[in-house]
This record gives sequence, C-alpha cells and structure tokens, in this order.
Amino acid sequence: MATRAITSADFEKLVNDSDLVLFDFWATWCGPCKAFGPVFEAASEANPDIVFAKVDIDQNQDLAAAAGISAVPTLMIAKKGQIIFKQAGALRASDLDDLIAQAKKLKVPANAGEAAAK
Repeated sequence: MATRAITSADFEKLVNDSDLVLFDFWATWCGPCKAFGPVFEAASEANPDIVFAKVDIDQNQDLAAAAGISAVPTLMIAKKGQIIFKQAGALRASDLDDLIAQAKKLKVPANAGEAAAK
C-alpha cells in the first residue's frame, strides 16, 4: 500500500480503526522532509499490511498542534488505538525498517485506550 495524505478528519479514525499506522508529519518547505519522503514511501511499499499516512502540517495546523508536533519531519506510530512512538527527525531506511519491526512485535492489548479511560 502506498502512502496516503490525510487530514484532521481522517486521523482519529485511522488511529482507532487500524492495527498499525505510521504518520509522517512534514512540510513542503522542509529539506529533511524531502529527504525522508522517499524512505517513508519505500517502507510503505515494502509493508503493505501497515497504513502509512502523510500529514502536511501547513494544511493541517490543527492536527499538528493537537499531536504536539514542534519539528518536522516527525514520525508517529499508533498501534491498536495507542500512540506508541513519536520522534522528530529524518530516519535512514535501515532505522525505519528496524522501528517498523519493533512496532510489529510490540504487544498492545486491543482497545487499550478504552480500558485506560475506565
């Protein structure tokens, strides 16, 4: 599955309805974002079982603010409704592959967000 651009309206649904989602918060004017974009795209092609979403922070300022994005690129990973990783900075392909492998292995209870809210 290739990457897809998302908006604020899509974000919560993706987090809650997908087993594993990687979000790339980026901006058109950001040099490191342009370097990381092809790495993120290649990872999406290699991992069709994962949702890869790109969030343009200039077009989705409310979402970037709500997610606490203070630098771009920022990679955020959600698994079974929980944010399990968030880090600013462009990653090398090997580092992204390693992070994806760790995220896949991480045990997260289903509906953990709902259980924590009770």
